[in-house]
Amino acid sequence: MKFRSEFDIQPLKPSITHHHKLFLIGSCFTENIGEKLKKHKFSILENPNGILFNPVSVAEAIINIIENKQYTINDIFKYNEAWHSWQHHSRFSGITADDALQKINTSTQQAHSFLKKADYIFITLGSAWVYTLTANALNATKGAVAANNHKAPANWFEKRLPDTAQIITVLGTMLDRLGVFNPNIQVIFTISPVRHLREGAIENNRSKAALISAVHYLTEHLPKLYYFPAYELVIDDLRDYRFYAEDLVHPNYHATQYVWERFVQACMNNETQQLLEIITDINLAYQHKAFNPSSEQHKKFLTTYFQKTKMLKEQYPYVDVEKELAHFTI
Repeated sequence: MKFRSEFDIQPLKPSITHHHKLFLIGSCFTENIGEKLKKHKFSILENPNGILFNPVSVAEAIINIIENKQYTINDIFKYNEAWHSWQHHSRFSGITADDALQKINTSTQQAHSFLKKADYIFITLGSAWVYTLTANALNATKGAVAANNHKAPANWFEKRLPDTAQIITVLGTMLDRLGVFNPNIQVIFTISPVRHLREGAIENNRSKAALISAVHYLTEHLPKLYYFPAYELVIDDLRDYRFYAEDLVHPNYHATQYVWERFVQACMNNETQQLLEIITDINLAYQHKAFNPSSEQHKKFLTTYFQKTKMLKEQYPYVDVEKELAHFTI
């Protein structure tokens, strides 16, 4: 009997290798993939504004990074004894205005430099719903979209769902700017399989449908765009609550691991996949906790993996394994 609907994924061309720089931005699912890329020694920069869910905030963040916008006190506000930005996640908030601005501007500068040389940008959209600021919100332009609510009162926001045409316009404008800024970059779009049930089940599906329609329109009409079906892999292939965490909202380890494996198969060539297997082996050895660190057995273990890591470094000098070499040194 067949219990799953597996499907083929169109290969990414050219495929990703460790020579490439990868810029990731978007929802919390971006950070799931980013963590795995980082663990496997890819050169990445992820979420320089923090987690962003809606396409308007993602597009605004990318354009501000392209322009290397430097934020001032006029761009932030004080609430609940901390300073915040309406365009950034709360991890960029600070006890003082200078603290918040230093974190925001340093991240923007780093992202600007990285994005200029990036080979791929991985954009994960989580929800089409946007929350616009009202006249009650502190230091805000009425109608502007908030990337994060910073636990502010409900009457500071109004909720709306842009239609597909509006999302296409927002993302298309951003892609035009991105193409001028970095003509060589390739865009990978994906829709997060995280279910935004706080909006309601029907509203979540309306949101995902709008995102999917907009992204597919763009990938069909613009060059250098690729769609990776993370959403479909969880919703249509795995299609089981066993693959969600206890909140029934976030995919669990097994689901994200499966998506990662399909991503590797579709977006990386055979040589890169073989290199990942070597790095995975070294990662496991690095995490190993010795029962008796002074034993001859453990010293032999360290010597073996020092040699493996050294050979990896010699064969692939662009892969950063300095930390592992130091760890395995006797």
